[in-house]
Amino acid sequence: MQSITKKAYGKLNLTLDTIGKREDGYHLVQMIMQTVDIHDTITITRRATPGITLSSNREDLPTNQDNLIFKAAKLLIEEFQLTEGVNIHLEKRIPVAAGMAGGSTDCAATLTGINTLFKLGLSEEELMQRAITMGADIPYCILGGTALSEGIGEILTPLKDIVPCHVLLIKPNIDISTKWVYSNLQWNQLTSHPDLDGMLDALEQGSIAQISQKLENVLETVTIPANPIIQTIKDTMLELGACNALMSGSGPTVFGLFPDEVQGKHAYAICKERFPEFQVEWTKFVTRKEAQNNI
Repeated sequence: MQSITKKAYGKLNLTLDTIGKREDGYHLVQMIMQTVDIHDTITITRRATPGITLSSNREDLPTNQDNLIFKAAKLLIEEFQLTEGVNIHLEKRIPVAAGMAGGSTDCAATLTGINTLFKLGLSEEELMQRAITMGADIPYCILGGTALSEGIGEILTPLKDIVPCHVLLIKPNIDISTKWVYSNLQWNQLTSHPDLDGMLDALEQGSIAQISQKLENVLETVTIPANPIIQTIKDTMLELGACNALMSGSGPTVFGLFPDEVQGKHAYAICKERFPEFQVEWTKFVTRKEAQNNI
């Protein structure tokens, strides 16, 4: 095998809660994560000469060691003392700085891709151990599907696949710093927290109506006051028939759940017209098997 192509799927947070803070400044979280079908594409090609070359369809993205793709490739090449090099091309579609783990999922796809391409023999758990050194969301992006994420994001519990549902995504033309959001979060003064047990039960029951009722993200308390357009997008989705709408991660991407495909596509068309400068996407949930079997 000389080349491999991987789909790097984005993620959404069905719930996001902070329950403490470590001495090193990292927040302790409880999150229900879900893979969605909007994805970047990573193509890794072996070459005889050493080194890493990274290219992308996005000129604004770094293609050096500041990119997690580059870091992931370098980590495995150095650890296994590979004498060959790689050419990597990133076709970016997931919104950047959007709360959808775009950089993390690209890193995860690079780790799994090089592991397969060079037959390194690393297990999923071994890949995750290396992934956590580069970012808290990366182990989840290797796992995929529906999962409970705890600790700083590295403690993962796979959950039953969510029931199929159509998803409308809107990313406004603003970028949000995750570091800024968490540094401004008054986690010990929050008056409302996601009903984790209720969401776990709704997922087990397989009811989109119940799942929708349990959507909650405490980071909205920081991001929305500073960026009211996020609330406007949520209200628009609800007005157009979404069961519920929520900001993903630290934002600013908003997603709405539409069990009815016709109604959802109608909402998608209206939002494309209403928010012409924003990235508007029509997608769906992805199961763990689909996320992992994506060559």
